[in-house]
Amino acid sequence: MKAVYFETSALLAWLLGEPCSGEVIRKISEAETVVTSVLTLVEAERALIRAETQSLLSAAEAEKLRGLLARSKSGWVLMEISEDVRDRANRFFPAEPIRTLEAIHLATALIFMRAYPALELFTCDHRILKNAQLLGIAAD
Repeated sequence: MKAVYFETSALLAWLLGEPCSGEVIRKISEAETVVTSVLTLVEAERALIRAETQSLLSAAEAEKLRGLLARSKSGWVLMEISEDVRDRANRFFPAEPIRTLEAIHLATALIFMRAYPALELFTCDHRILKNAQLLGIAAD
């Protein structure tokens, strides 16, 4: 089963129409299963709030994107920030230093690999990408 871990930077690139959004759409449509952390949804909402308060998005545009996200995530597999995730995030990663939220995403992807051994991680964050590759997680 082809499962893709959808990390926040990729989600935001898609929602906000950044240049790589076409690649994100392709990855989502090709995946049999999309998985992510609940952290991704929190980070996405915070980014929409920031964009709205900084007048980068109108209230209507932000609400439209929230609706798109709500429809999309209904078919995704979400993982809470469990004790297993926290334990792994608290350990060293191959390419330190990394930030807390990056460690949580990487730890979550590693836990998801128990159920989806061929998991692919999709990110636009170079620190996550480098660590994923060094951890043996297929990543774009």
